[in-house]
Amino acid sequence: MKLYEYECKEIVRRYGVLIPRGRVALNPEEAARVASELGAVVLKAQVLVGGRGLAGGVKIAEKPEEAYTIANKLFSSNIRGERVERLLVEEKVSISRELYLSLTVDRAARRPVYLVSEMGGIEIEELAKKYPEKIHKIYVDPGIGYTDYIAREVIQTLRLPWTFLQDVINISRAMYKIMSDYDAELVEFNPLALTSDGKLIALDAKIIIDDNSLYRHSELQSFHGRELSEYEKKARELEFSYVELDGDIGVICNGAGLTMATMDSILYYGGKPANFLDIGGGAPRERIREAVKLMLTHPRSRVLLINVFGGITRCDEVALGVVEVIKEIGALKPIIVRMLGTNEEEGRRILKEHNIKVYSEMDDAVKAVVEVAKR
Repeated sequence: MKLYEYECKEIVRRYGVLIPRGRVALNPEEAARVASELGAVVLKAQVLVGGRGLAGGVKIAEKPEEAYTIANKLFSSNIRGERVERLLVEEKVSISRELYLSLTVDRAARRPVYLVSEMGGIEIEELAKKYPEKIHKIYVDPGIGYTDYIAREVIQTLRLPWTFLQDVINISRAMYKIMSDYDAELVEFNPLALTSDGKLIALDAKIIIDDNSLYRHSELQSFHGRELSEYEKKARELEFSYVELDGDIGVICNGAGLTMATMDSILYYGGKPANFLDIGGGAPRERIREAVKLMLTHPRSRVLLINVFGGITRCDEVALGVVEVIKEIGALKPIIVRMLGTNEEEGRRILKEHNIKVYSEMDDAVKAVVEVAKR
């Protein structure tokens, strides 16, 4: 579960990490008031998606009037599909260097790991892709926990003067304490800025909580689900296993393994799945109808692939669910079906009567759907 930047900064401030002065604004007037108190400010859209700076979600204003104008535009904008409802308005900080410091969990090594880099201000995914040699890892023995040697290694990696040792100890220890106290999967400062007057300040902060632990954090439970897209929320209400992706081929399958294999096949043949949707085993006609309706109205999917292996799921029920949706809202986009198993012949007959292509082999169905998507 992701937290907004202002929520993360409130947490890290309580743990003794320096952050810029600032406040949350809910409208342009509030943004201008904060700017009149702080002088030159940075206006930062509070959204739960990455890359907001490149998407125009971070702006600098030198005067209150400029802050009002910029805030007015940001409040009427969408950042990577998420509407801006809050701005964090902070003092503009004079930066000497931008550094990167995060604490996450290496699941393969089964232990926490600090990621450290002199190249702050860059998305860690881009940094890992372009400059993997610039990322230094410091593993923590979970049986021992945090020790000050970690800070010494951070100092050396970032090439900071040893006069910063106590500051780095305080910051890195706070990160470990936050991860432990909040059951966090990630605590990240990007950038961790060295200011012109010689301070280390977390200019940006990100915390991701393991939502399996929310029963231990009653104050965070109301935040759960905020980061979900419109269609992820709908799918959750319908109790589907659903994940939003960035492709243009809608995917509906029965069983997580089959869904993953279908997505892999789509990628193999040059397509991109728009989603992961598992209707589960033994899905009745009504459940199939809702899944098909969800994906036919999905704005990004150009074509829908339904891949069903009929064991406890009946192929004729799948077919009837598809047909009912078409009768209700129309065939809004091409539908290609691969079905095999229980009542397969009856399912095929129903679908063919409504001019829906049906395949027995998954590869054939996937090739067909990728070709349609490319057209």
